[in-house]
Amino acid sequence: MFGAGLVLWILSAAVTYLTGNPNLIPTLVLLGSFLVPVTFVAWAFERRDSGEITAELVFRTFVVGGVLGVLGASVLETYLLHPSTWLYIGVGLIEEAVKLAALALLTRRLAVKSLRDGLILGAAVGFGFAAFESAGYALTALFTPQGLSLADLVTTELLRGLLAPVGHGLWTAVLGGLLFAWSTRDHFLLTTRLVLAYLGVSLLHALWDSMSVISLYLTLLLTGQPWQYELLLRGLPAAPTGAQVGLYTTLTWVGQGLIAAIGVVWLLVLVARARRERRGTPPAWAYRVATSRRPALPL
Repeated sequence: MFGAGLVLWILSAAVTYLTGNPNLIPTLVLLGSFLVPVTFVAWAFERRDSGEITAELVFRTFVVGGVLGVLGASVLETYLLHPSTWLYIGVGLIEEAVKLAALALLTRRLAVKSLRDGLILGAAVGFGFAAFESAGYALTALFTPQGLSLADLVTTELLRGLLAPVGHGLWTAVLGGLLFAWSTRDHFLLTTRLVLAYLGVSLLHALWDSMSVISLYLTLLLTGQPWQYELLLRGLPAAPTGAQVGLYTTLTWVGQGLIAAIGVVWLLVLVARARRERRGTPPAWAYRVATSRRPALPL
């Protein structure tokens, strides 16, 4: 699936470049944005735990969950967030919350809920969110002050495609697994572990989004010149040196690599737990959220 999709995307990029046909741009955007997310969701689907996890359900969580997540995050971020030191933390909290809510909404009627199936369906929602978000970024990158830029579009899709497996899909998979770990046909159980995991993945999300800013400050702190500080204080651009560009790039990639490694290790721990999962006594504290019209009750 991935190989065939990659060939089609390369062909689409080449033909669009050679012909200059703008009608091919939607094809290029959709193929590039959805290729990696769809591949990973298909791979995860093959490792499902119960017969309830059908292709139709995974497709619905991917598309509907992804769209609901993007729309919900857009509305909340527009009205709740403003430029500040805490902006990226707010983005992380909002986007992880809307993805988790979309997952719960779409899977509330499942008779059997297991940690493994929560990982799979959580990944489907997260990768759906990533695919639609990437399509938006790719389309935005196309428009520049100099006109349409096919190179910027392709570069954006390449970068986001490479990073997609360690972003939204990974974070929502972690939350989905913990949401399903103790949930039943009639209730979702909101546990302390789930709340802590939500705060943890939101922090990873915030650090990922802010890594370019963090790297910039670290670069200036380590190698900044007096004349650069003076220009910045005046609100003027300060051209970086070659060494600063290299350090900034290294810090950014190392930082994102560490964040990705933390997320992957976290997921592997949950996968190992899912293999030996045996339901027993629920956690000492949890809050029941009914999947029907019955009111929520403390456990």
